[in-house]
Amino acid sequence: MPASEPVRVRIPAAGVDTSPVLKLGLAADGTVEVPSVADGDRIGWYTNGVTPGETGPAVLIGHFDTARGPAVLRDVSRVRTGAEITVSRADGTTAVFRVRELEQVGKKEFPTAKVYGDTARPELRVITCGGEITDGHRPDNIILYADLVG
Repeated sequence: MPASEPVRVRIPAAGVDTSPVLKLGLAADGTVEVPSVADGDRIGWYTNGVTPGETGPAVLIGHFDTARGPAVLRDVSRVRTGAEITVSRADGTTAVFRVRELEQVGKKEFPTAKVYGDTARPELRVITCGGEITDGHRPDNIILYADLVG
């Protein structure tokens, strides 16, 4: 698919249907931005990568919870392999992805190359936090890896 920014994300298994999609870049420390606490009910797209549906790994990021309470990806634990993720795009097309892998990993062991590295086909990553709260933060990331199917 040609480049076209995401405008709506639906993950039915997790009860997610959110728009508009935030634009995320890099934070001052060089890490990928995350949505603000005020935008806890929205998903952001990492704009330094490809758009969902283009060849390569498009990356979406949302909160599991914030200091304000449950957030957009609070029910990510309901997602299983085979679940669909639908991304509506600014050009009116829709990219449909199927989850092939779920991974929970400590933030210090984040698989940067696996998440952001080049792929030969259109893929999607959805990233949120996970694990039991330690010192006010969740120590893990939960990553959904999905392939374009339609």
